[in-house]
Amino acid sequence: MKVAIYSRGVDLDQQQSLNALLLELHRYDITICIFHDLMQKFNLSAPAGKQAYIPFLSAYDLPSNIDCLISLGGDGTVLDSVTLVGDSNIPILGINYGRLGFLASISKDELSTMVDALVSGTFVIEKRALIHLDANMPIFGTTPFGLNEFVIHKRDISPMIKIHTYLNGEFLNSYWADGIIVSTPTGSTGYNMSCNGPILFPDSASFVITPVAPHNLNVRSIVVPNTSVISFEIEGRTEELLCALDARKEIVPKSIQLALKQESFTVSFIRLNENSYLTTLRTKLTWGLDKRN
Repeated sequence: MKVAIYSRGVDLDQQQSLNALLLELHRYDITICIFHDLMQKFNLSAPAGKQAYIPFLSAYDLPSNIDCLISLGGDGTVLDSVTLVGDSNIPILGINYGRLGFLASISKDELSTMVDALVSGTFVIEKRALIHLDANMPIFGTTPFGLNEFVIHKRDISPMIKIHTYLNGEFLNSYWADGIIVSTPTGSTGYNMSCNGPILFPDSASFVITPVAPHNLNVRSIVVPNTSVISFEIEGRTEELLCALDARKEIVPKSIQLALKQESFTVSFIRLNENSYLTTLRTKLTWGLDKRN
């Protein structure tokens, strides 16, 4: 078995948890690939008698025969991991070193259980839909897809923008707002939820369109089929605006032409059998918890 470990920012006080994970993997003689920056930061090397760690820098040198990519961090680290695995079908397992952790749902206390489940195959694979961006200018490089959402937003403290929105070429609405979010079901618990958008189950065949600080109070989120192509025309007093795809952002001219659709491939996540989506919702959002006692 071969696994890869990725993190974009493990703190020094979390090195103990990282070492514990490596020890658990060594128990089963698992081949370990580690993100180059992580190896350098902690000066990692395999114990005597164990296979040397294999470094990787990007998606281009990530071995194709990886059984699993382990993400150490918060949900932002998981989003980075999605761009690493792309359409390779390598499943992602998120260990939560962050705060909320909807995507990185496995705690550091479950390392032993997690590795046992990996080796024995007692886990569930969940496939999550992605959103794909087409534009008339090159933005987001070779990864024009996202797991959570695509956002159009005004820059800094500039005036609100007017976003003409179309579904399959048919006019939907003109949003006078600070911006607009198009979220996948997975991303519905992210920025969309913060802007009062609805929570969707991950296997819902839908996108959510949610305005950010709309000027018209009767404008609300709308759920549309994921077979839709969503396109935009943007007006505003400033010449530039912000486009964000998950944790990545680009400054673009307001004349840019943008269209969104469902990506042709999915990304896979490993879930331990006992960690259902409902359990995650109740735990992360503290549903049913009476704090008066």
